[in-house]
Amino acid sequence: GRLAPLRLSEITEASAIRDFDGPVSAAEMVAALGADHEAAARRLRDLVALAEEAGDPVTADLATARSAFHETAAWMLRATAR
Repeated sequence: GRLAPLRLSEITEASAIRDFDGPVSAAEMVAALGADHEAAARRLRDLVALAEEAGDPVTADLATARSAFHETAAWMLRATAR
């Protein structure tokens, strides 16, 4: 029921992913990227539940596939960080 954001500032303000405030190490970047993928996967799982509740299997399927991508990326980043 809402219009899509038009400006980059609107997109970044609404994002659950945050930028670093200053320089960080490579290990910190990998850990943060993994956490960001996990956060995206969690939000997508919530979307799956909402879509299923609304009787929208196409959106649920799309969100399931995207969630799987983010979960895989998070797993690979955790493995890399060790």
